[in-house]
Parts: sequence; structure tokens; C-alpha cells
Amino acid sequence: MDYSETNRLSRLTEILIQLQTKRIVTASELANKFDISKRTIYRDIKALEQSGVPVLTEEGKGYTLMKGYKIPPVMFTEKQANALILAEQLVLNSKDASFVKDYSEAIDKIKSILKYTTKDKANILLERTRYDENINRKRNSSNLSDLQNALTNYNLVKIEYINKENSASIRIIEPFAILNSENWYLVAFCRLRNEFRFFRPDRIQKLEILTENFEPHNMTLQEYFDKYQSSH
Repeated sequence: MDYSETNRLSRLTEILIQLQTKRIVTASELANKFDISKRTIYRDIKALEQSGVPVLTEEGKGYTLMKGYKIPPVMFTEKQANALILAEQLVLNSKDASFVKDYSEAIDKIKSILKYTTKDKANILLERTRYDENINRKRNSSNLSDLQNALTNYNLVKIEYINKENSASIRIIEPFAILNSENWYLVAFCRLRNEFRFFRPDRIQKLEILTENFEPHNMTLQEYFDKYQSSH
């Protein structure tokens, strides 16, 4: 197999990963990513279709995978596996128990699909980079996982919140973003105050994900900072 053929196979795999991780992928986006012409991308998409991958074209938007289509697990290189496992140490520093649990379970799934030699090395790396202070670190909240779900599914959340003055209140909020700076912070539109506010998940005493949805806030996180934080 010559270099150009190997290169194309590698690119087709990458295109599949892009299709799997994004709802819509455009030909321009792919052409820019791989530094090739859109015509080559059209040929690659056709090759994927001919090999049985159900790529759908949404007119004027781009390419998407047929709903429900599952691609076999992607095999990680040794360096990629090592990077993910080392990142676990950063996660173990998190003060939110649900986030630590979800990430650790994801790492276990990743390790389960590694080739045996890579798996052995990954386990050695994990054992030699894990610190007791991380494992035994006190967690002061377990709300992050639920808040992430509410944010991506546009669910209203009802919280009982204690502010820094130790005053309690019941709020209905629309989660917008999750930030970390020593502590975790939730940016959400508060219906009680009728404005965006910062909330600390460890100050949420009770949390209920409501079935009612809110209208998504049509802006990026950077646009939020430009609009609401530049004057503060």
C-alpha cells in the first residue's frame, strides 16, 4: 500500500470521526481541516457511502450520519491513551464527586478497548501518576453531572441556593455554561433576578431537573463574556 493510499485511509477514518462527533459537518470545514479541495472531499464522502456508511446530505447545510448508526470503537494510540489517563489526575482534583465518577467510568471504558500492550502500559502509567491526596480529596458537591445534562438538554433547573451571605433562596434557572477557576461555577439565567448570574454548585443545597425546557440562548460563551462581563 503506497503512502497516498495510506494517507487517504487515514483521512477517511478522520472524516468518520468528525461525522460521529458533530451533528453536521460541511465540505468546506473538512477541506480546510485536511488542506485538500472540496472536490476531494466529495470523492471521500462517496467512498464512505460505497463502503456502507449511511452519510446523509442535508441540503445547504452539510453531511450527517443516519440517526442510530454506530461506528465501532476508535482505537487510541499509546500517546493518546496516555494523555487521557494523565488528564484523569486533573479531574481527580475536581471538587465535584459526580464529575470525578463520570470521568473515571469513561476512562475505564477507554482502557477496556485498548490493545493489551497499550493497556498494560496505561495501567503502569496510572499507578505511577496517581496521588493519595487526589484520590482522598474531599468533594464538596455532586451536582455537576446533572447540571451538564440540564445544560445540553435545555431543561429548567429548580435549586435551593445559599449565597455567600449565607442567605437561602429558591431559584428557577436556565443553565448556560460551566466554568472552573479553583472552584466550579455555573453561569445561568436566573428567572428570579431576571438576569445571568454565577452559581457555585457546592452552594446548591437541593437540585431538581424540571421536565420543562427553556429557549436556548443563541450566543457563544465568548459572546456572553463580551456582552455581559466587559462592563464588570
